[in-house]
Amino acid sequence: MKRVKNTLQKNWLGKGGVILLYCLTFSVFLAGCDFIRMKKEKAAVDNTVRQPVARVNKTYLYKDELSGIVQPGTNPDDSTTRVEAYINSWIKKQLLIQEASRKININEAEVERKILDYRYSLIAYEYQAYYIRQRLDTAIQETAIETYYKENIDNFILKQNIVRATFIKVPKTAPRTGKIKELIFSKKENDKKELKSYCLSFAAAYHLTDSTWMVFDELVKNSPLIEIPNKIQFLKSNPYFETADENYLYFLKVEEYRISDNISPLEFVRDEIKNILLNKRKVELAKQLEDEVYSTGMKNQEFEIFK
Repeated sequence: MKRVKNTLQKNWLGKGGVILLYCLTFSVFLAGCDFIRMKKEKAAVDNTVRQPVARVNKTYLYKDELSGIVQPGTNPDDSTTRVEAYINSWIKKQLLIQEASRKININEAEVERKILDYRYSLIAYEYQAYYIRQRLDTAIQETAIETYYKENIDNFILKQNIVRATFIKVPKTAPRTGKIKELIFSKKENDKKELKSYCLSFAAAYHLTDSTWMVFDELVKNSPLIEIPNKIQFLKSNPYFETADENYLYFLKVEEYRISDNISPLEFVRDEIKNILLNKRKVELAKQLEDEVYSTGMKNQEFEIFK
């Protein structure tokens, strides 16, 4: 029976068929060899053309992947530091990824989805930021600031004591320290200029009264006044105060003060309100961009929802 079967195959194939079968088999073999050779050549090219700069087990970081890390014009020392920092960061991340792969069961599909979502978020954020920069009106009218302040006044409760004050810290060795108090209290423009000139020349720290409100603790830091136990009572009782330590003299004249847990003056929160109003405009522009893109896509039939 086997001989009959072989005979039938030979009769069906014929000499030409056998030769064709051999040729096809040999071609598949050559193709396989070519594929293996191409993989080897590609690996060789990767290792020769692409210069590796770091390796974690079988994962390589190549020199061309460092492109863009250092901005043009960066000095060589800073360039080296940034590249080294990036390489060290890459190594740590690769080690962590490979450790995680060994210790826990990672859903690769879910990871890829998150990577894709993150990539889309980055691209969308960059375009959104560009869109906002092109259209954002940064001019905030004073009436808008005042209106927001009045409508949201309960949101502007002071967390610290604030003052409008003059504070001067001068070395004991400075000249004419006896005249400082007189200049502080003087209303004459020439005396005000003289006091400012004196502070520029001799003061270790100073702040002269203007419309600016300051947190009291920040104003008197690095002075004995920071150690005062009851600052609220101190401010109520001392419109003017002098003190000293081993090396310095300290002069404080308080024009106005506001106590914590009270309503903040508008001047103190003006910049905060401006930022709030600007951020609201940014949110509105971001929403406008989303609506524009969606409307355009719908008009041009660029998307479809299947049910």
